[in-house]
Amino acid sequence: MRILITNDDGINAPGLEALFDIATELAGRQGEVWTVAPAFEQSGVAHCISYVHPTLIAEMGPRRFAAEGTPADCVLAAIGDVMKDALPDLVLSGVNRGNNSGENVMYSGTIGGAMEAALQGLPAIALSQYMGQRTAGLDDPFEAARVHGPRLIRQLLEHGDWTSDADFRLFYNINFPPCDAAGVKGTRVAPQGRRHGVRFGVEPYHAPNGRRFLWVMGGSQTAPATPDSDVDANMRDYISVTPMRPDLTCHASLGGLSRALEEG
Repeated sequence: MRILITNDDGINAPGLEALFDIATELAGRQGEVWTVAPAFEQSGVAHCISYVHPTLIAEMGPRRFAAEGTPADCVLAAIGDVMKDALPDLVLSGVNRGNNSGENVMYSGTIGGAMEAALQGLPAIALSQYMGQRTAGLDDPFEAARVHGPRLIRQLLEHGDWTSDADFRLFYNINFPPCDAAGVKGTRVAPQGRRHGVRFGVEPYHAPNGRRFLWVMGGSQTAPATPDSDVDANMRDYISVTPMRPDLTCHASLGGLSRALEEG
C-alpha cells in the first residue's frame, strides 16, 4: 500500500511522527509512506488553497517533502507533482494536536487535507488527538492514537463506504479521546456535534510599541455538547468516527424552500 501523510501542525510536529508510525504499520514491509506536509504550522486554515501565489516545495529526505502552503496545498502537490506517477492508495491527515470534533471541524486544516484528497477521488481519513489534563502528563500524548489508530483504520478500509461514483466522495474523521491508550473504552460512530455556548472570538492586545492587535481565541473544549455526538463520545473516553463529505447543502431544507420560492 502507498500512503500519503500530511497535517496542519507542520512537518516537524510530533503528531506527524505518530502518524508516520501508524502509516508504516499499515503499509507493511512492501509498502511506501510518503510525507508532504506544511513547512510551518497551518492550524485553522480549513480547506484553504494558495490560489494567488505559488507554493515552494523542498525535498527533506527520501519520500519526505515540505511545502510552504496549507494541508490542501500539500495534497495537491503530492497528487500533481511528488507522486504523480503513482498516486497514493490512501491519504491520512494528522495526527492533529487537539480535537477536530464538533464546531472545530469547520476550521480544521487537518480536515481540509482529507477533504481535498476526497475531492481528488482518493480514500482519506483525518485523525486528531483530544488533549487534556490526562494527556498532559503522558510521555507520549498521542499514545491513544498511536495504539488504536492502525486497527481502526484497517476496520474502516474493510467496512467503510469507499465508493467513488458519487458526486462527493466520503472521507472519515477520527478523534481519539483525552486519555491514555488503556483508558479508551471503545469506538462510537457519531455525527458531528456542537459544544453548547462555545464560539470563536477575539482578544485585544496592545504591543509594547502601542499598536493594537487581536488574538483569535477558542472556547472551552470540555463544554457540554450534543448528546451522542463526536464531542460527547470523546468526552466519555470513546474514539469517534464520523463519515463526512465536502457537501454543505442542508438537504432537509431543500423541499420546503423549493415549494416556497418556486411554486409561490
